[in-house]
Amino acid sequence: MTDESTPEDRKMLSPEDKAMMKRNMDFFDRKYAAFGGQATMSYETLPVISLDKIDEEGAELDSDSEDFKTFIRSAYRYLETDYPKFFKMDNLSKLAFLTADILLKREGLNAEENDIALVFSNRSSSLDTDRKHQATIENKEEYFPSPAVFVYTLPNICLGEISIRHKLYSENSFFIFAKFNAGYLHQYAESLLQSGKGEKVLSGWIDFDGSDYEAFLYLVGEEGEINHTPKELNRLYNIL
Repeated sequence: MTDESTPEDRKMLSPEDKAMMKRNMDFFDRKYAAFGGQATMSYETLPVISLDKIDEEGAELDSDSEDFKTFIRSAYRYLETDYPKFFKMDNLSKLAFLTADILLKREGLNAEENDIALVFSNRSSSLDTDRKHQATIENKEEYFPSPAVFVYTLPNICLGEISIRHKLYSENSFFIFAKFNAGYLHQYAESLLQSGKGEKVLSGWIDFDGSDYEAFLYLVGEEGEINHTPKELNRLYNIL
């Protein structure tokens, strides 16, 4: 299968995006030509679970009407995720962890090691947890910083949680964008596949800020249901 990205798709990368990618990937050429590739993908959005009506004690829960704490615990039970450390994670990590779990459970992963790269992005970084940490240190008279909170004041910690759970030992990166950047994520994932830095790439958008949250992840590899192009990524993201 060939790469179906168009010149218009590739123009979606701003000069700033190109400069960032060049700094992070020294093997990437200056012309930003499309990689010839066979990549296809499957995808998952955690809020879609609400359409399947998670049942908890007889109540039908919806991610649009219930608070995040209630929803994410219900999703954890609905998905039959058995991982006690989940309840110690911050909200961003919980959201990323469960969405990734849906996709990776289908892959029949090796119990020892898996060559799947992670490329995540969002708008809010770890701001939700940063606020909680700030609240513990701003008053000198009530200074009680929590190591359990502080450890999650970087957005890429969620990548570590997923890697530990699924024994992933490949590349991982977390980018901050003003909005979902399909062009950049597409090029980055394709370059990882073409350079042999991962057999597959789990990529997407995981954002959490107060009561607002979004989860859109997709797995890119040689076999999948959908062509991996910026156009398709934007189409699927906008279904959210």
